[in-house]
Amino acid sequence: MAAVLEATSALPAAVPVHQLHHVAYRARDAEETRHFYEDILGLPLFHIIQSDHVPSTGEYCPYTHFFFRLQDGSFIAFFDLGNDEAALPSSNTPAWVNHISFRVDSQQALRDMKARLEAHGVKVLGITDHHIFHSIYFFDPNGVRLELTAQLADEFQMLQESKTAHARLAEWTERKKQWRQDRASGKTSEALKPQQNDRPEVVARP
Repeated sequence: MAAVLEATSALPAAVPVHQLHHVAYRARDAEETRHFYEDILGLPLFHIIQSDHVPSTGEYCPYTHFFFRLQDGSFIAFFDLGNDEAALPSSNTPAWVNHISFRVDSQQALRDMKARLEAHGVKVLGITDHHIFHSIYFFDPNGVRLELTAQLADEFQMLQESKTAHARLAEWTERKKQWRQDRASGKTSEALKPQQNDRPEVVARP
């Protein structure tokens, strides 16, 4: 540990990470995806890269890589690999876990987008009350779960929330160490539950 600390102490400080540049997913069909993101969600198609080989790995895999721009200059991007196949869902992760959330300006904007999506035949869950924000959820044509979010909490409230985040995560980590020991010794086979319930009003749907 001392050697690691000595080695890392000579490293440059972490540089500021200003914003998300892009996230990328696999698309079954580029035009189907363009219609959804540009015509329905209103994100303009902004950039396309096409190649036979992957720059990062050098492997042969022809692709069309295309980007849709958000208002802050970041992007959501997709790869059409030219075979009409979508990404397979994860076998060990519930469909609601992996998702990307886009922020909209207001609760009215959220209601408007819900109406727009439903008018285009998109099944929408919500509006869901998360206390500090409201959200709706839906899937794109590729099976990617999306969320639109209207922030309710102001910067002061979010700053107050941040003051307890490390302590709460440290408590969870400590409890997880004990849970791993209990699982290894056969004392439990159930998943670890969090130390508190921030959403007691939510009950399982029939």
